Amino acid sequence: MIYSEELNPRDFQQPVLVESLSNIEFHNNDYGFGTDLILKDNSHFRATAYPDRTSAHLLVALERIPESEAVSFSENQDFIYWFNYQSDPDNFELPFTDLDNTFLQLRNGQSFDVIVLDPGHGGRDPGAVNRQLRIYEKDIALAVARKVGEYINQYMPEVEVVYTRDDDRFIELEERGRIAAKAGGDLFISIHANSVANNTRAYGAEVYFLGLARTQSALEAMKRENSVIEFEEGGRSIELTEEELLIYELANAGNLAISEQVASLIEDQFRTRAQRRSRGVKQAGFMVLWNLPMPAVLIELGFLSNPNEARYMASEYGQTILASAIFRAIRDFKLENDSRAKQTASSNE
Repeated sequence: MIYSEELNPRDFQQPVLVESLSNIEFHNNDYGFGTDLILKDNSHFRATAYPDRTSAHLLVALERIPESEAVSFSENQDFIYWFNYQSDPDNFELPFTDLDNTFLQLRNGQSFDVIVLDPGHGGRDPGAVNRQLRIYEKDIALAVARKVGEYINQYMPEVEVVYTRDDDRFIELEERGRIAAKAGGDLFISIHANSVANNTRAYGAEVYFLGLARTQSALEAMKRENSVIEFEEGGRSIELTEEELLIYELANAGNLAISEQVASLIEDQFRTRAQRRSRGVKQAGFMVLWNLPMPAVLIELGFLSNPNEARYMASEYGQTILASAIFRAIRDFKLENDSRAKQTASSNE
């Protein structure tokens, strides 16, 4: 049921009908519109829905299930006839997330205590490489992560800094997630550098949070970073499916909303503090962000394939500026959410 007195179904933009979906019908009644997803014969799905961050779109995930499970479920459900449906929205609790207060709901009012810094690659995995200049992504990621940690320790001593690695060693992707979860991290920041084959002109920073890759550059960055798994024992190239990512988005709307907020703060600091060209905030299916029980972002500091960018990122000056920008975004995020926590606590007294 979609509750609203102002909606007009003629204005609805319907999704493209896929193989198993034959039609979508809207039924007007006193409180809004009943919605039926009409499946084709022998199609059995479990549906989950939630509004996106702006509440402008209703996202519906259809998970394919066996016929026996669908029959078992339907036996315990009554068919809804929308023309006489009587559920009063004034007495109905909508399962929508107040995204302005997401962080407090997620953390149950707890303070912002633990930052997990994840320097990408390491050990036998060099990451991106500028062979002519002998500059390695793994070294830049570690150096910048350490500087971010030093800033936090100096200016935010109440916050604990946890590193997934603090030296030149290889850590598997899943182990990085376990380290973050065990530490009770409130925010996970993975630091990387980008590269494009046969392109010495690409430049600028990108900040990602988990989701479907919607641009070619995001897809390429995702594939390159996910190729790390080939360095793991028995490792093979892997890519998250659209279905897996959509289900994750549905189940982790709160974390993703915070991740997007943090990514935007970092992107803004790169533009204003570091004077970096921003390539935007994007989504992609990075394995290192998968299944983390906390908000998480992945930063691409710049392009090692660009000699000028490579020299900048390898320099003490460049690393200091980049780390300062990341730290300032973390600081601003903490200040904003600590202030909101105090306001909430005061209103509850």
